[in-house]
Amino acid sequence: MIKLVPSQITVDAAAADGLPRRSISGVAVTYDETATVSDGTRVRFLQGSLPVTGRDPKLFMQHDSTQIIGKLVDRVDTAEGMMFTAKISATRLGDEALTLANDGVIDAVSVGVNPIKFSYDDDGTMIVESAEWTELSLVSQGAFSGAIIEHVAASKPADESIHETPTEPAIQSDQDTTKETDMTDKIEAPVVEAAQSTVDKLWAQPKQEFKMPTPGEYMAAMHIGGDTFRKVQEACKAAAAKNQTALQAAAGDIVTTDTPGLLPVPVLGPLFQDLNFVRPVVTAFGARAMPNTPSKTFIRPTITTHTSAAAQSSELAAVSATTMVIASNVVTKSTVAGQVTLSVQDMDFTDPAAMNLILNDLAGEYLIATDNIAADNLVAGKTASGSTWTVNTTDPSSLIESIYDASREIAEDSNYFPTHICVSPDVWQKLGQQLDGDKRPLLGYNGGGMTTFNGIGNTAGLQYSSQNIYGLNMVVDNNFANNTMLVVYAPGYEIYEQQKGVMSVEVPATLGRTFSYYGYFATFVAKSSFIQSIVVA
Repeated sequence: MIKLVPSQITVDAAAADGLPRRSISGVAVTYDETATVSDGTRVRFLQGSLPVTGRDPKLFMQHDSTQIIGKLVDRVDTAEGMMFTAKISATRLGDEALTLANDGVIDAVSVGVNPIKFSYDDDGTMIVESAEWTELSLVSQGAFSGAIIEHVAASKPADESIHETPTEPAIQSDQDTTKETDMTDKIEAPVVEAAQSTVDKLWAQPKQEFKMPTPGEYMAAMHIGGDTFRKVQEACKAAAAKNQTALQAAAGDIVTTDTPGLLPVPVLGPLFQDLNFVRPVVTAFGARAMPNTPSKTFIRPTITTHTSAAAQSSELAAVSATTMVIASNVVTKSTVAGQVTLSVQDMDFTDPAAMNLILNDLAGEYLIATDNIAADNLVAGKTASGSTWTVNTTDPSSLIESIYDASREIAEDSNYFPTHICVSPDVWQKLGQQLDGDKRPLLGYNGGGMTTFNGIGNTAGLQYSSQNIYGLNMVVDNNFANNTMLVVYAPGYEIYEQQKGVMSVEVPATLGRTFSYYGYFATFVAKSSFIQSIVVA
């Protein structure tokens, strides 16, 4: 069983229309984020991994099946995560759960799932593609530090004793209305005296035969719920119907345009993110630790001339002798950074906190910038293989020839064979459209039960990962210019990085704070013949 904690849930005990409602809503799981769960497993959920139909998961307290408090009533799958709405039952345990959430004691949710389809990446992280969703729990301590309740709208009665001493609401009549008030005689709702003395009547009250309950009585009945609240509602409807004409004459029309100061403007999180802060090139080739020395450059030695060995021509004849030459290559560190200045008001007044969101965005932009440098320097260090792929979606022969030509260039020079094929998104599109003579894709889909015939590689679908051609890992990066196609032996291209993180300084003169995110980055082409380009025509 996997139990994972997301962020941002809300609690709402009463709807805007006055009807009773006990529900929570928020994000059950955020996609493409890695966390360590209850058994120590590192896990990451993919979009679509949790079902939106089928049997509704139960709602527990602290993953304890003996403490069931409700169930899920709505599930919505988004690009960021699985949204949910759950109904909390009108039980004492359910009431306690609402109180704990309202007080901020319970401030997170956690899912319980049984993985159905999953795999593991090179770091041992479980990648969940499909799972059975069994339960959702309110928890006090989650795996994510940001998994807190940001807003609670759970109405509580003014008098906490109403659970113990319910009484009938003060519903009166000036004449004998026994037949008309049978329901009201049975209403069991508490009278909250404090509310009666300080709060106006719920509706306009012209002279009428039937006295409406006070707001305190009405709210007390709503808190009790069940049959008690139903009877209060029915009594109010009966009285209103009996005095319809008088009420219409006495009450003026009030719409939302008349009360703009009472209309809340909620901020619905999490913040929508339109950029994927990934580094395809850096991830594929790996970033090495940069020498932590007080210098702007460092030396990366390479062999330019090897020693030699050959058959001796005759006894006592001179044997082969070649001097090894080692080049001293200078690698220069580049500084990659960005900054932003926030006012103290922006930090103090915003919810969700603007500072955290902006710093996360700044760190993401650093990732994009460094990957762009890595992609540009990889292309700059290439060797033109002379291979040309003439794109023809029904004749893959040119594609196959060009890949083999570029691979031969690497093998002839070193006896090494390529490990990666790097392409721009437009080339990735063209590769996916390649068909054999029977109109079957050359890159067969390796999911959904599809079997590949005469294929030269496979794909995980419409995504940039888990794809290969002839065993070469495909790296798709939008930092490559259009028509980019490289066949690469990865050890020939080195990436070095030292992330320094956030630096901040107070600006008292303007009541602000300036934040910078920076790091040092460098690349080194150890051998250009290990990077072979293919012309895409």
